[in-house]
Amino acid sequence: MTSAAPSAPALAPVLPVAVIEYAADAVPLARALVAGGLPAIEVTLRTAAAPAAIRAIADGVPGAVVGAGTVLSAAAVAEAVAAGARFLVSPGWTDGLLDAMAGAGVPFLPGVSTASEVVALLERGVSTMKFFPAEAAGGTAYLKSLAGPLPRARFCPTGGICAASAPAYLALPNVACVGGSWMLPPDALAARDWARVESLAREAAALRPAAAPTRR
Repeated sequence: MTSAAPSAPALAPVLPVAVIEYAADAVPLARALVAGGLPAIEVTLRTAAAPAAIRAIADGVPGAVVGAGTVLSAAAVAEAVAAGARFLVSPGWTDGLLDAMAGAGVPFLPGVSTASEVVALLERGVSTMKFFPAEAAGGTAYLKSLAGPLPRARFCPTGGICAASAPAYLALPNVACVGGSWMLPPDALAARDWARVESLAREAAALRPAAAPTRR
């Protein structure tokens, strides 16, 4: 198996993770994110509206690179790709799920939270992966500890990351981007305040790695 790093990490420092309850919200939400500088969008398969939302974004927002998240089975892989997903993200992986994602013809990010899982993926030829749940699994300290013994592994940490903590992750040499939903606050989505989403997306797109401490 060859490495299947998705295009998403190369497009922006932040990958928005969207839980879309109503398919009608998908296009305006995606347009706001793209206008704010976040073209790669992960739509999680946690709601009944998710496949229709992915299809709507794929068909109606030319600047968006829409993917499917919370992919848990071969059936979900097939459903997501049929809807137009251009990359796949899972919170974890099994051999069966990995085979299904690898055979789907689109880039994918399998999830890991331990060094053993990282080594197993490297053995399978996968070098870019999701680190989840990032904060609960050890955060920046854990990822920093993996960089030395596992330099080929690259991560998109997701889970508990916010605008304040993202720069510290982005400063790590083995982090390609971070995933998060802070630019999609529930109250803004409920109010369909797409201008606020665009503003928060623009702030996220401008994030840079944290500066190294100054030595005295």
